Amino acid sequence: MIRIVSKEELDTRRKVERGTKQQLETVQEIIRLVKQEGDSALRTLTSKFDGADLQNFEVSGKEMAAAQTRVDQTVIHALTKAASRIRQFHERQRQQSWFITEADGTILGQKVLPLERVGVYVPGGKAAYPSSVLMNVIPAKVAGVEEVIMVTPPLPGGDVYAPTLAAARIAGVDRVYKVGGAQAIAALAYGTESIPRVDKIVGPGNIYVALAKQAVFGQVDIDSIAGPSEIVVIADASADPVHVAADLLSQAEHDSRASAVCITPSRILAGQVAEEVAVQCARLPRRKIAEASLENYGAICVVKDLDEAFSVANRLAPEHLELMVSDPWKWLAEVKHAGAVFLGMHSPEAVGDYWAGPNHVLPTSGTARFFSPLNIDHFVKKTSIIFYSEDALQRDGENVIAMAEAEGLTAHAESVRVRLNKKRAGE
Repeated sequence: MIRIVSKEELDTRRKVERGTKQQLETVQEIIRLVKQEGDSALRTLTSKFDGADLQNFEVSGKEMAAAQTRVDQTVIHALTKAASRIRQFHERQRQQSWFITEADGTILGQKVLPLERVGVYVPGGKAAYPSSVLMNVIPAKVAGVEEVIMVTPPLPGGDVYAPTLAAARIAGVDRVYKVGGAQAIAALAYGTESIPRVDKIVGPGNIYVALAKQAVFGQVDIDSIAGPSEIVVIADASADPVHVAADLLSQAEHDSRASAVCITPSRILAGQVAEEVAVQCARLPRRKIAEASLENYGAICVVKDLDEAFSVANRLAPEHLELMVSDPWKWLAEVKHAGAVFLGMHSPEAVGDYWAGPNHVLPTSGTARFFSPLNIDHFVKKTSIIFYSEDALQRDGENVIAMAEAEGLTAHAESVRVRLNKKRAGE
């Protein structure tokens, strides 16, 4: 079960997946097959890995509508309301094209355009995540992406998990295909007879999906390489150990590789949390997964004070960071690296996963030091606009020539000089 460890031991409790040589070779072979054989390879691989024999991969409108009727209406209501909150949050991230005109007539600017087609990968397997559909699709739609293509592994009979399709319909997915794994990533990156090539691929998946995304980067853009889920809870003596334990377990149940860490200056609280984790874990349907996660990657770290707690947390740069301290707003300024921050006793990480509105697709494995949550910027591209006036070129031309010649790029310099000379000859 979860152990109390030193701050030096915390780094060893994190799992950063790189992929084995065999996994890398498997992914490369799958990508090669899909590039060469298209839909034929997809059929073979889908039968092999998912146990589904399919002739057509696309989910029909009839299937989409039928799936929504099979989902409990309380779930439909929750998905619809969550979608509204997610949409409202991401609409605030919109950026507009802009231009400035200088006194000499020079016009500079930036043109912001949405990507034309985006592929969204939605996991299946151990757990299906309708919430991931909302979080990946809605920002793309808000950004103005023309077409959103979703891929997700089929169930053995060839169906797709009904809540996943219901969420796709609510989020506004344009087309859904029953294909998963590295083969789905290859299909999105290179296109097949039935699946169109996209400009960008987003969405989490297993190690094979992650390695495939890494392999096709450059052919298409990707969001990031998602690692195992993780949470760090900074808790002082005022925290309720029942709440702390529950929040640690909310991540541990995700995956046997997930990381759940509590950092506290209270040794008494540390002991209470450890006891409570054991009690609550025993009641979980996914107990074995949670136990494996806590055994290998869970930890409670006792530090001398909250200053040290935040120093340790910043070093970890966690995906989720909860501040279960008496005055969380006071300490927010000390947070330098985290994917998402949850303040106070009534802000469990699960609220962010499903309902609050900010995106739950977050940087993992310490990449919060330089990556951001999924947002509108992931679905647009920016083009610089330059209109130089004649007066401006006459004013700045010699400086441009000097810089070009300093780099040995004489043709660059000459492209400016010929314009200056022509103007001067005319004078």
